[in-house]
Amino acid sequence: MFLENVSRKGWIEVICGSMFSGKTEELIRRMKRAQFANQKVEIFKPRIDTRYSDDEVVSHDSNAIRSTPVDSAQNILLLAADTEVVGIDEAQFFDEGIVDVCRQLADSGVRVIAAGLDMDFLGKPFGPMPALMATAEYVDKVHAICVRCGNLAHHSHRLTNEGKLVMLGEKDTYEPVCRHCFAELTRNE
Repeated sequence: MFLENVSRKGWIEVICGSMFSGKTEELIRRMKRAQFANQKVEIFKPRIDTRYSDDEVVSHDSNAIRSTPVDSAQNILLLAADTEVVGIDEAQFFDEGIVDVCRQLADSGVRVIAAGLDMDFLGKPFGPMPALMATAEYVDKVHAICVRCGNLAHHSHRLTNEGKLVMLGEKDTYEPVCRHCFAELTRNE
């Protein structure tokens, strides 16, 4: 299926961090550079992510790139034929199969760039992200700035009392905070 292209070397890059840290912005930047180099690129996102657009990956700064929404990680394999660079946004929302999909793509010579939250709103590793980070050749952790004290932030603090794990939101729902402010906030909840 993908193993015909063994002369090209593939690898996995992960961009992770909290909300508002620039993960999607960095993914878009890397994908646009690949497009500029005339590489065949495909960008995928979970179908549930419709915050800004149904068929684009959009950063909080409104930069955008065309994408294909998919229901599961396995769909990426079906849709990525003859692709040189695959981008995946919001990787934390995919099932654990995303790790194997990324491995298969990289083994077949594809450069895979996945962006996602490394921790959930409780400060725990989020979904498949730890395994994806362990599998990747390159991991870049980006940081936001704590809205409470100005230190580097790497937690996504939820501003509502909603307890479900997956809850799409923006600045009205989440804020980036540092380790110390997160500890203070969660101690008082």
